[in-house]
Amino acid sequence: MSDDTLIPVFDLGNVFVDWNPMHLFRKLFDTEEEALWFHQNICTGDWNLEFDAGEIYAEGVAKLITRFPKYWREIQAFDQRWKETVGGLIQGTIDIHDELVEQEIPTFAITNFSWEKWVSCLGEWPFLEKFDGVVVSGLENLVKPDPRIYRVFCERYGMAPESCVFIDDSEPNVIAARKFGMHAIHFTSPEALRKELIALGLPLKAQ
Repeated sequence: MSDDTLIPVFDLGNVFVDWNPMHLFRKLFDTEEEALWFHQNICTGDWNLEFDAGEIYAEGVAKLITRFPKYWREIQAFDQRWKETVGGLIQGTIDIHDELVEQEIPTFAITNFSWEKWVSCLGEWPFLEKFDGVVVSGLENLVKPDPRIYRVFCERYGMAPESCVFIDDSEPNVIAARKFGMHAIHFTSPEALRKELIALGLPLKAQ
């Protein structure tokens, strides 16, 4: 790779894996309405973000059950059956990553992820061990789009922000990365990502 090749820095959820708590909640309730109500009012996105920020699952689950004891089974399932929140792997992104690795382009990740669940996925998601380094929000007690998590990444791996291209499905996270000085791509599909990375000079096969 040439010295001016951008270093790809990936998000994981909904870039490499189809992650959506509704995949699990639909199994726990009889109707879509009930599952959605539970997601919007009990096991919410904000509540999940507390684990991404470092909270221990057993503790967060216990605290929420004290507020909604009649839902103890469903709340506990979010921990014990967490793997069912993953619908599958996004093969197109994995293929792009494999091509970059084959071309000896270093790759990294910055992910909002519970450190407990991150460790539990290593054996099941082989692409994780191909990264040259990963910043996991749950270990840093910082979540995207907090600019400090991008600073942690650059300092830890000795990167200048402008030498990186950050890829995330969340627009606020992409905007924060750009403000920090990184190139950034809002991920919508592997096909679009491939074209955008090729346009930035990364050595990928056109499809």
